[in-house]
Amino acid sequence: MTSQIDYQGASAEAIQSHYDRGNDFYALWLDPTRSYSCALWQGPDDTLRAAQERKLDHLATGARVRGAGRVLDVGCGWGGMMRRLVDTHDVSEVVGLTLANEQAAHIATFADARYDVRVQNWVDHAPGARDGKAPYDAIVSIGAFEHFADFGLARAGRVAAYRRFFDSCAEWLPPGGRLALQTNVKGNNVKLDRKTVKDLLFICDQIFPESELPWVSEIFEASERRFDLVSARNDADHYARTCQEWHDNLVANRAAAVAMVGEQRVADYERYLRASVDGFRNRHLGLVRIVFERT
Repeated sequence: MTSQIDYQGASAEAIQSHYDRGNDFYALWLDPTRSYSCALWQGPDDTLRAAQERKLDHLATGARVRGAGRVLDVGCGWGGMMRRLVDTHDVSEVVGLTLANEQAAHIATFADARYDVRVQNWVDHAPGARDGKAPYDAIVSIGAFEHFADFGLARAGRVAAYRRFFDSCAEWLPPGGRLALQTNVKGNNVKLDRKTVKDLLFICDQIFPESELPWVSEIFEASERRFDLVSARNDADHYARTCQEWHDNLVANRAAAVAMVGEQRVADYERYLRASVDGFRNRHLGLVRIVFERT
C-alpha cells in the first residue's frame, strides 16, 4: 500500500485523461489566454478575457514577481500565467510544470529562452542551484492543488500530502519569498440534495479522477511553521460566473466541439459545468486565492 510519505497525488494518466482532450477543443470555450481556472470579475460588463488577466495579475502581484529573476508556475496549464509573467511583469525566466503533454506542446508554440516548460510532477521537480541563491524568487500555483491528494484519502493523509508541497516550496524560496495559490475547496454548505450528490460524484469519477478538494483548514494546517499568511479570499461567486461563461461558450460552439471530441464528451462537459455553477452558487464548493510568505 502506498504510504502517506510517498503519496504523489493524481497520476499523469488521470491528468492527461482530462487535459489532453485536444487544445482546439478547449480553445472553443476558454478565453484567449486559455486560463482554465476561476477569473476575477469586476462589474457586470466585464469580459472573460479581462477577468482572467485580472486574476493573473492579482496573483502575480501578491507573489511580488515584478522584475524577478526566476519564477516557478506549478500546474502551468496552457501557459497563460507564464506568458503574463514574462510580458507584463518583466520576469526573466519562468519554469512551468504540467503533467499534460498537449499543454506543454501549446506552450512550445510561443516559448523562447525565457520559458522552461516541463512535463513533470512537482514531487519530482529538481530546480537546481542559482549561484548560491534560492532556486526561485517566487512561486505561483493555480488550479493544481486540487490534484495533490487522491479522492477518499483521510484528512491526515491529505494534510501530509499538502505539507509536502509547502515543504518543497519553502525549500525553493528565500526568506520573504512568496507563494500565490489559487484552488477550489470544499464549501461549508454540506446539505446536499440527491441531484447535487450525483453531480459531484460524476465530476469526481468522470471529469477529474484521482483528485480531491481540500478543506480550507487543511491548507492552513499544512502551511503552518513554513509560511506566514499574507492574504486570503473566497470567491465562490466568481467561479460560478466563470463556469457559466465557459458553459455558454461551449453551447455556442457545440457543433464544432462535437466534431472534435464526440457527443458524449460534450454532454459530459456541459453537465460538469452546469453542476459547477450550482455548486459554487450554493456554496457546496469554494474558491480561495491565498498569498503566503516564507518565514
